[in-house]
Amino acid sequence: MNDRVQPDREVRGAYLVCSGRTQQSWVDPDDPLRLEFEYVQRIAEILRVTILTREPDARLRVVHLGGGGMTLPRWLASVRPGTAQVVCEPDAELLAEVRRKVPLPPRSGIKVRETDGRTGVAAMPSDYADAVIVDAFDGLHVPGELATTEFFGQLRRVLRPGGLLVMNLADESPFGWSRACLAGVQVHFRHLLASAETAVWKGRRYGNVVVAASHAALPFDTIAADARRALFGYRAVAGAELRRWVGSALPFTDDAPRDSYGPTSGHTWYG
Repeated sequence: MNDRVQPDREVRGAYLVCSGRTQQSWVDPDDPLRLEFEYVQRIAEILRVTILTREPDARLRVVHLGGGGMTLPRWLASVRPGTAQVVCEPDAELLAEVRRKVPLPPRSGIKVRETDGRTGVAAMPSDYADAVIVDAFDGLHVPGELATTEFFGQLRRVLRPGGLLVMNLADESPFGWSRACLAGVQVHFRHLLASAETAVWKGRRYGNVVVAASHAALPFDTIAADARRALFGYRAVAGAELRRWVGSALPFTDDAPRDSYGPTSGHTWYG
């Protein structure tokens, strides 16, 4: 099998985690604060203005569904030392390669479980986490079992009051899959926003859609302003505008899950 954790050709000491044409993670173990992928930057911005604004002495607990190169867990361990983190990643071969080439620092507070997201979440107690980050792909696709209304109900159970769900999706116009996914999210969470590059919203190309959801109000104005400053110009939507965008889409269910669609162009993308 070809190596999936490959040295970056431009940044010495950094690595890319790849699956075919898809670059899934970028990590520099010597500089965990450096986030190269734009969608990862958006997730970090959301975390900064939500859970990371809480009392500095409080110990946060964050769950990651999808591991890759552990980019966000390393970032969180650096910006909020002492954070308890659990990473659920079912790909044993990828985990072994990451541990061999880009090992986690000692006493990082990051625990890695070789399990899929549904199984990992089902084993967690209620009111367990301050945040759950879903960034899980099977090749080019978000597994359908991680996009059903029943699954989002489980995430709501696991999150503490005021807890945060962040999810990385990938889609293109007319966004049928993403609309159905968000329809399931809004069944269980009062406040919801979505952020994507303007070119993606306008249907010019396939790309990432970063979703945040909570029962607590989200600082939309701050998140939207951060998004506008992104190199490629992200735009965040929420409230009535996002509800109109979701429209009459029906949530996916465990009886009829559906994997997300891959890019029709066949080009390399970051997911």
